[in-house]
Amino acid sequence: MKIALAQINTVIGDFDGNVERILRFARKAKERGAELVVFPELAVCGYPPRDLVEKSEFVRRSEQALECLRERLPDVAALVGYARRSGAASGKAVSNAAALVRGGRIVLDYVKILLPYYDVFDESRYFEPGARPGVYDLGSLRLGVTVCEDVWNDKNFWKQPLYARDPVEEVARAGAQILLNIASSPYNAEKIALRHDMLRAIARERKMVVAYVNHVGGNDQLIMDGSSLAFDREGKLLARARSFEEDLVVFNSDGTEGDLHNPPASRAEEVYQALRLGTRDYVRKCGFQKALVGLSGGIDSSLVATLAADALGPENVHGVSMPGPYSSPGSGRDAEALARNLGIDFRVISILRICKDYLETLDPAFGSLARDVTEENIQARIRGNILMALSNKWGCLLLSTGNKSELAVGYCTLYGDMAGGLSVIADVPKTLVYELARYANRNGIRIPAACLEKPPSAELRPNQTDQDTLPPYEVLDPLLRASIEDNMSVPEIVEKLGIDEAIVKDVVGRVARAEYKRQQAAPALKVTAKAFGMGRRYPIAQRFEE
Repeated sequence: MKIALAQINTVIGDFDGNVERILRFARKAKERGAELVVFPELAVCGYPPRDLVEKSEFVRRSEQALECLRERLPDVAALVGYARRSGAASGKAVSNAAALVRGGRIVLDYVKILLPYYDVFDESRYFEPGARPGVYDLGSLRLGVTVCEDVWNDKNFWKQPLYARDPVEEVARAGAQILLNIASSPYNAEKIALRHDMLRAIARERKMVVAYVNHVGGNDQLIMDGSSLAFDREGKLLARARSFEEDLVVFNSDGTEGDLHNPPASRAEEVYQALRLGTRDYVRKCGFQKALVGLSGGIDSSLVATLAADALGPENVHGVSMPGPYSSPGSGRDAEALARNLGIDFRVISILRICKDYLETLDPAFGSLARDVTEENIQARIRGNILMALSNKWGCLLLSTGNKSELAVGYCTLYGDMAGGLSVIADVPKTLVYELARYANRNGIRIPAACLEKPPSAELRPNQTDQDTLPPYEVLDPLLRASIEDNMSVPEIVEKLGIDEAIVKDVVGRVARAEYKRQQAAPALKVTAKAFGMGRRYPIAQRFEE
């Protein structure tokens, strides 16, 4: 059987647009001779719909859209993910379903069995789980239908499965020869390789062809990378879709032919493509065409501006330099050189006079109190205010430029450098920022060399550097990963990384104290296993100490 995997980019709640996209890819699959085309999880309504599924009209529109597809799909069997009423007498009113449409009829309506409830997932909050495995005979082949998490519970692959049921085992026992999995699996820097290994292991263990199709595109903080795959019964790769773009790949279930597109060549390329896609989709799906970036002449804002130019086109990016009392001439030159290299609009707005007015206004209230971080924050907040004013006036989205290392320890200013509608690199550790900047310069200098070479500094006091306040990033970033992503304790971090206990305690304490800042930050694109935001839920008012 010739099977097509249709890796598409949908918009949550855009039922008409999503239906037209599904139809367009179904026609392409038909033209390429496919007998079955497979679409991602919740392709009809977009993923993740979150509390929208609690609106009956949203679910009705999803069901209506599937009816439209049933009537309009070309003469090719299609497996499509959608949300529908569960019909359950008790429990949740909605189910996460997969409909197999054939000849104008819905011949199988499978409901997702395993509902994830960890990290960014909260599906048990919304959906009623399915009860029965999904099996259907299409021609001479028996299909086993699963949805995303249904394949992430293989006891042969995972040391500690999360669920009592294993839908893969259930369809295998029912005689399925081809396992179909439709997914909306969010990206992180380890996920593509992990999925590949897991799906190949299932194919080998169960002696089944495995076909997996993943959503592609950015929706809020989540980036779906696509990277759809198919394996034969021995675990040989039959098909692979591109990462971070829409794609249609076709393969024969007997392994005689299949489309194989190359994956990203390096971690830097992978993460850069993810951030570019996430930025483009967030800006466009939120109704904006242009973006605004405050350019300090540092590495972080330079990377964000470069990503924005690549995502939106340089003609749609504004860069603004705002020199203050302690800004070095070199930083201004670097910001201007970056803008010139990228071909983006560039403005200079000095904050010197505003800073002077601010301090003269506040000095009577400050009295004899010494200058401290207060005055540093005032500079950052003046810049944030200017950028938000330009964002309002020009109708463009302000992109925040802080990185994960800074956000983790609170080395950022509320309503200042944290201002913005999207935080592009807030899940990118500082050491990875440099790696991505070098990747951005792979075909020629765009980010000035000085941005990669000079010591990082907020330039809010004389001769300031980040390392006046923080450990070196080569020490800080592994420490943060151990604490935030791996949930290691202070003694475990000290033992594993060999970092002084006092430094570890100080950093872990800073992370805890900065929670109130992070919960007021702009949405951050997720690229690591544990990002700040919807997947990390810590209380602000708490007294737990390690």
